[in-house]
Amino acid sequence: MQFHLNGFKTGNPDIAEPSEIGKAAAHADTLPGEVDVLIVGCGPAGLTLAAQLAAFPDIKTRIVDQKPGPLQLGQADGIACRTMEMFQAFGFSERVTREGYWVNETTFWKPDDSHRDRIVRQGRVQDVEDGLSEFPHVILNQARVHEFYLNVMRNAPNRLVPDYSRRVAALAIDPAADVPGGPSHPVTVTLERIDPEHEGQTETVRARYVVGCDGARSVVRQSLGRALHGDSANQAWGVMDVLAVTEFPDIRFKSLIQSADEGSIVLIPREGGYLARIYVEMDKLSENERVAGRNITVDHLIAATQRILRPHRFDVKEVAWWSVYEIGQRLCDKFDDVPEADVATRTPRVFIAGDACHTHSPKAGQGMNVSMQDAFNLGWKLAYVLRGQCAPELLHSYSAERQTVAKELIDFDREWAALLSAPLKSAADPDGVDPAEVQKYFVQHGRYTAGTVTKYKPSKLCAEPLHQRLAEGFVVGTRFHSAPVIRLADAKAVQLGHTVEADGRWRLFAFADRGDPSAPASRIRALCDFLTGSPQSPLRKYTASRADIDSVLDVRGVFQQEHHSLSIEAMPALLLPPKGRLGLRDYEKMFCADRKSGNDIFDMRGIDRKAGCIVVVRPDQYVANILPLDGYEPLAAFFDGFMVPKN
Repeated sequence: MQFHLNGFKTGNPDIAEPSEIGKAAAHADTLPGEVDVLIVGCGPAGLTLAAQLAAFPDIKTRIVDQKPGPLQLGQADGIACRTMEMFQAFGFSERVTREGYWVNETTFWKPDDSHRDRIVRQGRVQDVEDGLSEFPHVILNQARVHEFYLNVMRNAPNRLVPDYSRRVAALAIDPAADVPGGPSHPVTVTLERIDPEHEGQTETVRARYVVGCDGARSVVRQSLGRALHGDSANQAWGVMDVLAVTEFPDIRFKSLIQSADEGSIVLIPREGGYLARIYVEMDKLSENERVAGRNITVDHLIAATQRILRPHRFDVKEVAWWSVYEIGQRLCDKFDDVPEADVATRTPRVFIAGDACHTHSPKAGQGMNVSMQDAFNLGWKLAYVLRGQCAPELLHSYSAERQTVAKELIDFDREWAALLSAPLKSAADPDGVDPAEVQKYFVQHGRYTAGTVTKYKPSKLCAEPLHQRLAEGFVVGTRFHSAPVIRLADAKAVQLGHTVEADGRWRLFAFADRGDPSAPASRIRALCDFLTGSPQSPLRKYTASRADIDSVLDVRGVFQQEHHSLSIEAMPALLLPPKGRLGLRDYEKMFCADRKSGNDIFDMRGIDRKAGCIVVVRPDQYVANILPLDGYEPLAAFFDGFMVPKN
């Protein structure tokens, strides 16, 4: 990491200097009358959004929750590879990898053909395919993830901490919100204090934008007149985190277990070496029946688990947490307050994210992951609009992009949940599901459960892939797939994707051609000359005159040569820029292919060695465009399509 930019600093480099907003917040016991963004809900989506916005010293953000304090025991625990990549951007992926359980393999169990009342292992698969991500699939208590986000927030310039014990009582949007000269803070939220010391008191906050991350029963969603649409599968499942003594040999593997007559289990080992989570199939529900009416207890869950695991003993010593839920897939038709018919004349002021706009079963392990990605998509867009870097119309892209992703999740979850609950094929039921089909489906959809298949459609923020052939492994609209490189300045082996931090900046990766990048006539030098000298350069157009040259668009060079053969002092000045109040040089803009290990990024990501290319990456780590090194005009036109000039 980089620090000391504006002078020598001792102590923890993760703790930023407080902004004026941060200094004021430290002494406040009540909510301010006006904020830029009010976030409702301290779940995974709300905290992801708060952590991102807390990094902007000039954006006043507050986050409220009706709970009395931080989450102590979470329900969601699966962390997909794609989410780990996002955690790297926030700076705490190493903590998660150290504490979490790594899902390396998944095993599959079915009824024994000769003894149908017993189960046998039918197969095992690698959980994440080789090369899909530099990060593993991890299991960790949701409360720990919350704690990591809270640390990011409280150490950020704005020193953001949640305001607990506050319930949304009312939300109203001023009809004049989009009228010229209309109110600057058009969303009024009335909050009721529910802590014993202030019970019954209310606070009124006016906000430029409000984001509802307040769960499936979202008050924010209801205030917009929106609803979740879908149906229940009329299937009850129990879930419990237990410490148990068992003879089941795969207790420390993720396992999908299907019995002949007693239902199914999804077993998820937990962090710490001893704890395990058991999802166990319970009884079918009648139409319109609620699971609460069954009076299912934890003893029912334990007994069902013991029956399914026969002939293996399963002696539960302690239950850390348990619950019963109904499978259901529900989706909101839009994730903001603007009706589809009014998109051309109104811009969004209120948004919903996470369970507030999509709900599903937990067995695919996607709920928390997709919710956090919702917020990561929205956060930088809000920041750009609030800072005047983009027009408010940009905010329409949040619902357009994320509602499609949620629809895909709902469809996948419906198929997967039905497959796990379906009767097994047998002599008595030849139309049932073959257990081998369950394993096949799991393997086929491995990239989906890893979170790496999201692909945004062409738009202002994701260009048409006209030059995809120049970098076939960086597919436009998908997440930037990291690969190892060698940093030129100090020969350190690093992951290139780890330069895309959650700081709101765009990245322009210039992959050089075979020629000497330091040569006077090199194509990468010509690109740097355009970016620093041309009036059409997005670097000049969208960077404030007194700001660091990389404060909006961060340009980095990647070379084919081995690092010993290049001289850093001969490289284009843009790749060694002066920054900060002291004008210190940034030595971390140039990288070389890791040819010694054989992990050459040009080969791994299918980059045209003869031509090179520019890979444009959004602040949320998605590839937005692929262009030739001399594609100056389309590069300028791309950013002109949605950004507002600063100078």
